[in-house]
Amino acid sequence: MKKYTTISQIQTDIQNKETSVLELTKHYLQNINQNQHLNAFLEVFEDEALMQAQHIDEKIKNGTSGRLAGLVIGIKDNIAYKDHRFSASSRILEGFKSLYNATVVERLLAQDALIIGRLNCDEFAMGSSNENSAFGNVLNPSDNGCVAGGSSGGSAAAVAAGLCHASLGTDTGGSIRQPAAFCGVVGFKPSYGRVSRWGIIAYGSSFDQVGPLTHSVEDAALITEIIGGMDQNDATLAQKPNEHYSQNFNPNKKYKIATLKSVLDNQSAIDPEVLAHYQQKINDFKAQGHSVVEVDFDLLKYAVPTYYLLATAEASSNLSRYGGVLYGYRSPNAKDLETTYKKSRSEGFGIEVQRRIMMGTFVLSEGYYDAYYAKAQKVRRLLQDECKKIVSEYDFIFLPTAPTPAFKFGNNTTDPIKTYLEDIFTVLANLVGMPAISLPTGKTKNGLPMGMQLMANTFEEQKLLNFSRDILGE
Repeated sequence: MKKYTTISQIQTDIQNKETSVLELTKHYLQNINQNQHLNAFLEVFEDEALMQAQHIDEKIKNGTSGRLAGLVIGIKDNIAYKDHRFSASSRILEGFKSLYNATVVERLLAQDALIIGRLNCDEFAMGSSNENSAFGNVLNPSDNGCVAGGSSGGSAAAVAAGLCHASLGTDTGGSIRQPAAFCGVVGFKPSYGRVSRWGIIAYGSSFDQVGPLTHSVEDAALITEIIGGMDQNDATLAQKPNEHYSQNFNPNKKYKIATLKSVLDNQSAIDPEVLAHYQQKINDFKAQGHSVVEVDFDLLKYAVPTYYLLATAEASSNLSRYGGVLYGYRSPNAKDLETTYKKSRSEGFGIEVQRRIMMGTFVLSEGYYDAYYAKAQKVRRLLQDECKKIVSEYDFIFLPTAPTPAFKFGNNTTDPIKTYLEDIFTVLANLVGMPAISLPTGKTKNGLPMGMQLMANTFEEQKLLNFSRDILGE
């Protein structure tokens, strides 16, 4: 089977009768079966996918198919798909079936995308390595001894390994972009308020955003165009229609790019190969005629603590609903209401989720709310103001996606702070609500992918996608 990088290539070959949706689906199912060791999929909808493929082929034949006909896609295990199980990779929701579709799923299906299965992730999307899933680690296709990144590790690994053409992930503090960088694919987080969160299991409600992981910027643009836009079920959405990103590419413009002085001031915290690659890309931009200016951003050091104070507070609230009473796991050792809550939550939630719930409960507690949560909200506003100031003068902020390439399993598990610092370059976009993309721009001498990241002003996805496409030479 030919290796496709874009949906348009697939659709051209289908029209020319060189392949079919059924043949593509069988190909991906075979790849999934041959790569089960990666543990990317928690469940594969094999029989359903084959039936759906035949149905879509018939629609193509009749000229009634949607814009995503031919796309075989996987979805992260925290995205609702009616009558299918989803658990956010947690024991506390094991066996639970969704009663409705997430808005993003509705929009994919309406355009004849084929959903082939649900993908492994860090439990409740809390993690930067996919080592926190209740159902085992996702292995990196480039080096099975390394992590795939998190929390959307299954989504990134599946695309990188050719188990599906594209996938959906969620990004709370970098959970699309960081695994995309570790696995060597494109990972796109739209602006907060661009894509509906209806039907997504919440981690941090003011941070969470759905986005695609793909082989190309072209596909990221098309999928975002389909899943984005207004939705009456999500009151946090921007009240503006989605844009036609895939139809309005404007290549080869010259841009003003900001780099942050604080990145290069902390060289000891960045892997030498990542740093060298970052500096090389800056030189490439200059050689191509772009303006690259280093700007002061002393607040970067506050991004990670601010993010973890606010995100864990929201997680503490969002995850309070899982108590073993209405649905999900209920401890067999429970004897009354109090032990039902205590035992069900302590047995159902993993260690990292428990840690973040406890942290969030603490910062919201009486006597500490003003000292931690309220202060973190003020710092968030300062970060927003400073970023807005930069993107009012420059087109983009350019950063490494992660300070290191994919690391070995177990390297960071004994030190949560070390794990949290993996998010130092990605949490900023979530704190300020701006769109950001990770692009696969190189590899280490050991063959591990490296990703570089661009941020743009809120709702300037089109400009961001235009430049990203130029960078990858699409």
